[in-house]
Amino acid sequence: MSTILIVEDEERISAFVAKGLKAAGFTTHATKSGVEGAQLAVHGNFDLVVLDIGLPDIDGFEVLERIRGQGVQVPVILLTARTSVTDRVAGLEGGADDYLGKPFSFEELLARIRLRLRTSAQAAESPTELSHNGLVLDLRSRRAHVDGRTVDLSAREFTLAETFLRNPGQVLSREQLLSNVWGYDFDPGSNVVDVYVRYLRAKLGKERFETVRGMGYRLV
Repeated sequence: MSTILIVEDEERISAFVAKGLKAAGFTTHATKSGVEGAQLAVHGNFDLVVLDIGLPDIDGFEVLERIRGQGVQVPVILLTARTSVTDRVAGLEGGADDYLGKPFSFEELLARIRLRLRTSAQAAESPTELSHNGLVLDLRSRRAHVDGRTVDLSAREFTLAETFLRNPGQVLSREQLLSNVWGYDFDPGSNVVDVYVRYLRAKLGKERFETVRGMGYRLV
């Protein structure tokens, strides 16, 4: 039985989510405090965190930063009334696994929770390290190493690098990378893939990522 931590200061929403999750077979624990939520997520034994951004003490972005700063990779789904692309990107870049705007249907939240739990379980059974041609990704610590040198990557940069290392030598289209790394919420016409490939080239080596004109990119 999975245990879900709910960090939400609106009692009505917190009780609504907790009641639905319990009916679906989950164990829940709720708190209104961002500080307490961060401590519980780091030191407690939770399988997933449902995290509101608008909290009374520290906001959800700070909570997420504290969780990821301790190396804890528990799946986090953000809940927020903020709908701007900037906020959504900030949450995902900060290490959130998913983002759900208020108001939301419980059925959608439940579906996303089950998806993230399945993904987390599959990741636990996967290799803890990926390597190719001097580039190593530690999937537990979320750190990259190039020829023995540690390189800091953002959450999105790491996920993009991981996608390449899981498919070395294969041409990956921009559409494939958008779907795998950014999800369906991003505009297919966006140049975000090209921007982040430039980031990886600057940090991990320009020669590693080949542009295949008219098709996409390849890790060589």
